[in-house]
Amino acid sequence: MELGFETIGNATLICYDKTPILVTDPWIIGSAYFGSWSLSHEIPQEQIDAIERCEYVWISHGHPDHMSGESVELLRDKKFLIPDHAGSRIASGMQKEGFNVSILQDRVWTSLSSRMRILSIADYNQDAILLVDINGTLVINLNDASDRGWRYFVKTAIRNYKDTFLLRLFGYGDSDMINYFDEAGIRIEPSAARKFPLGRSIANAAEAYGVKYVIPFSSMHRYRRADSIWANQYVARLEDYSVGFTSKRCELLPAFIRYDCVKKQFTEIEPKKNPDMVIDPKMFGDDWSEGLDEDDFHKIDAYFRSISHISENFSFINFRVGGKDHRLNFKNGNSKIGMTFEVPRNSLMQAVQFEIFDDLLIGNFMKTRLEGKWPYTGLCPDFTPYVAKYADNGRAKTREELERYFCEYQKRAPLDYLRHRIKSRLLETARPHVKANRTLYQFARRTFSWS
Repeated sequence: MELGFETIGNATLICYDKTPILVTDPWIIGSAYFGSWSLSHEIPQEQIDAIERCEYVWISHGHPDHMSGESVELLRDKKFLIPDHAGSRIASGMQKEGFNVSILQDRVWTSLSSRMRILSIADYNQDAILLVDINGTLVINLNDASDRGWRYFVKTAIRNYKDTFLLRLFGYGDSDMINYFDEAGIRIEPSAARKFPLGRSIANAAEAYGVKYVIPFSSMHRYRRADSIWANQYVARLEDYSVGFTSKRCELLPAFIRYDCVKKQFTEIEPKKNPDMVIDPKMFGDDWSEGLDEDDFHKIDAYFRSISHISENFSFINFRVGGKDHRLNFKNGNSKIGMTFEVPRNSLMQAVQFEIFDDLLIGNFMKTRLEGKWPYTGLCPDFTPYVAKYADNGRAKTREELERYFCEYQKRAPLDYLRHRIKSRLLETARPHVKANRTLYQFARRTFSWS
């Protein structure tokens, strides 16, 4: 291709200027989340070849469907462009392994070729987005990130371009942890079960950003572990994205396309669907009957007690492994709520050792029982962000470290950060009343989405 881009895989964007120049989040082989996720479709050999010829690789964040260890190793000779995440876990880790790494300064354009430049923004949720200017065509790669203070900047940038493409995760909600149970051990039905027409949310998002085209992205996976395939009923299929889509201002394109920026036209890539599989968790080292030993107890305790927000906000965390409980009690925490994680030993101890607890949550094979008066939002906002985002990836565990962590993001874009925090606080205030007046809450969300 002379000039243009392709979308393929899960969250992979390939950009061309005569030759392949840039690939983003290349998950091309292997599985993710302790074997729970696989790609929904094959990546054709033509795109595999293009990925291998790219000079640059951009990695948005550390989740294994974006930073695939096996895939990254295949591209070891490339130049890796990493967002400026506080804590610098990805960049420093890759540098220690001998990769050629450059950290991209937030909101600064970087030229990759004579007709291609990129702009990256990292946010405090340890996610990142990428703007790609291909000779005047703007591709907005939001992957699976949610606004954490960059939305206004992105919308302002979009106004300077005629041809704009929004790439973003759209789905029913299975990409987050949905394997919840109540105190009686009964599964809590996820909001994903409602399966609101995806086309409506896609049209709303595209119109709110003011783009010309929108492409479903960063959600092309299937569950394959025998203990997680239950979640496949909540995974969006390609045909689901168009349901309910109507717009006079933007056009919905297929998930896998090749766009020619010279001819200004697209052709659909039609990869083969990967066959559905059911794999025994033991194939990934997980035997549900295996118990913890004394050394495991010490490692688990040290991991969670090092995160001050957890000990201050929960009464206990219990781990049910191999049919036996290991309970951590927190004297100064909220006496009204605690949780039990039922999980196989091997993946739990890997998550603790490598500080990747989010991989357990998103894999949706670990069962999470909520005990006490929890908000309807479950583990958010007081557990998942503080463990998986700020502590594991941001290296901010104590109150003092958290204060420095958020100050770092605030000073990068003070006004945008303040605007976002005010909006978030107002929505948090509205959330407790969502069941009583869902219409009012949705109106508030739509109102803020336009700002």
